[in-house]
Amino acid sequence: MRSQVLSGAALLALVLASAPTRAEEPVGCDKFKWPIVREQAALAAADKQSIAPESALAPGTAALVHLAPVEQAHFALEPQRTPAAASNAAVLKFTAPAAGVYTVSLSAGAWIDLIQDGAALKPLAFSGVRECPHIRKSLKFQLAPQEALIQISNVAEREISVVVMPQ
Repeated sequence: MRSQVLSGAALLALVLASAPTRAEEPVGCDKFKWPIVREQAALAAADKQSIAPESALAPGTAALVHLAPVEQAHFALEPQRTPAAASNAAVLKFTAPAAGVYTVSLSAGAWIDLIQDGAALKPLAFSGVRECPHIRKSLKFQLAPQEALIQISNVAEREISVVVMPQ
């Protein structure tokens, strides 16, 4: 009996030791893969424009987006990651003034799909960290000089701050 208890305890210790922990996730602003100072400052601004889902987002200007329950979102394409049932979402319009690389940065955890010409664009790069004030995630996309849709989903909060900036 004692050997069964010890082997059960050893198995539990092995499982716990191999489980991923939050300590393995990047923590702190210095862990972003590229400088985020401009984006962080824009997202921290107290005078951000407050917008509803399906609004237009101006280049280089952060906005506080009031999200809707995911089942009320009018996605142009199904999100590439299925949203959780109790999450919030929004679809925003953005027009790139020139072709180039743009960063889409968010204040909280979320899933982003960026759509141009009816197709979801694959991000060029992604970076996200925990415990960095005002910014949680930043993605880089190559955009053509035309309208794009930014689909935000899987957000736990009812609001999220968003900024799109040219690189």
